[in-house]
Amino acid sequence: MLEFNVATLLRSPVGTTRQYSVDDPLNIDGIEVTVKGETQFTKTNRSILVKGEFKTEIPSTCCRCLSEFACPVKVNFEEEYFPSIDILSGLPVRTGDDDEGFTINQHHILNLCEAIRQYVIIDTPMKPLCRADCAGIPINQNINKEDGE
Repeated sequence: MLEFNVATLLRSPVGTTRQYSVDDPLNIDGIEVTVKGETQFTKTNRSILVKGEFKTEIPSTCCRCLSEFACPVKVNFEEEYFPSIDILSGLPVRTGDDDEGFTINQHHILNLCEAIRQYVIIDTPMKPLCRADCAGIPINQNINKEDGE
């Protein structure tokens, strides 16, 4: 589930890449969604650079007509993941204070869940529309006739 063992990649020369397809469930604020897409891992001199392009659908309510619909969300991201354990010595890796980002755990597992979750939340529209030309809540003409009679 959006977890990748990168031990081999961490031992590889700088510039080595791996491609992965993703079609996995992800929990976003208590809502289970399916994330699909492609990702590329690249070994750098101090980390693994992850580039990804993912799609999902978030259950939403249209801000105009108030109908429920699945809001499509497309996520493009690029993040660095820093190892917490040196792959060769097995000793903890000391990261500088300026290294803000995601980490690879002590078992050399790179987990994309938190990064994708954050990007999906950021890329979800604040005012979702069921469709671009949504006219809003339909006005019932019978209401006006009943008031006049």
